[in-house]
Amino acid sequence: MPDARRTRFDSLDCIVVDGGASPSIGVVICHGYGASYEDLAGLSNEWIGLLGEQAEKFRFVFPDAPNSLAELGMPSGRAWWPINMSRLAEAVEAADFEELHDHEPPGITEARSALSAAIKSVKKDLGADTTPLVLGGFSQGAMLAMDTALRGDVSAPNLLIQFSGTVICRPQWQAAMSRLSDTTVFQSHGTIDPVLPYASASTLSEMMRTAGVNASFHSFEGPHTIDVESVTRTAELLRKLAVS
Repeated sequence: MPDARRTRFDSLDCIVVDGGASPSIGVVICHGYGASYEDLAGLSNEWIGLLGEQAEKFRFVFPDAPNSLAELGMPSGRAWWPINMSRLAEAVEAADFEELHDHEPPGITEARSALSAAIKSVKKDLGADTTPLVLGGFSQGAMLAMDTALRGDVSAPNLLIQFSGTVICRPQWQAAMSRLSDTTVFQSHGTIDPVLPYASASTLSEMMRTAGVNASFHSFEGPHTIDVESVTRTAELLRKLAVS
């Protein structure tokens, strides 16, 4: 398997794995709250193994969120923006996510700007602003990926991956859904997710369906995680992009 290297794209430290000597497609994947850029970097090896020769076309980039959670007792934990965990737990227990769906978290604008700048740097390094882009993430990283696809200072990605995400900034997202008119979206979510409930994932799926977005929704019987089928199905979508 190719070696991982650490580098910096604009303001974000990143782990980078190239599938071949001259990659031409960027894949930027954002980790969730409390994790770090090492958390999802292993996905690159799984995708490379599944893609075979087509893997040579891809550069996999895993940015590290800018905010440290060391003060909260997580020395290596990072966050894209602060989360009020007690408020989230109350919403989960009460099964009432309507307020959180409409909420625009403080710090998301800065996170979106930082990720957008890093994406521009990734594209430039690969050759041009027209470089094909896959953007995705898990949990909070999925929320940021969606927000950046809809409101970022970059073109919408060719493929948008939503591993265990949810709806936030609903009025703003609904108003910008037309940005995904040429984007393929893959969404997955566990039916017994105790962190971000399945019902909220269904709300996001319905938002995209109503807007006419080319989105597929894979549900699986599991918790807050990425299941094996999500990895294989996203690998097939990467393959389609490589041969298009």
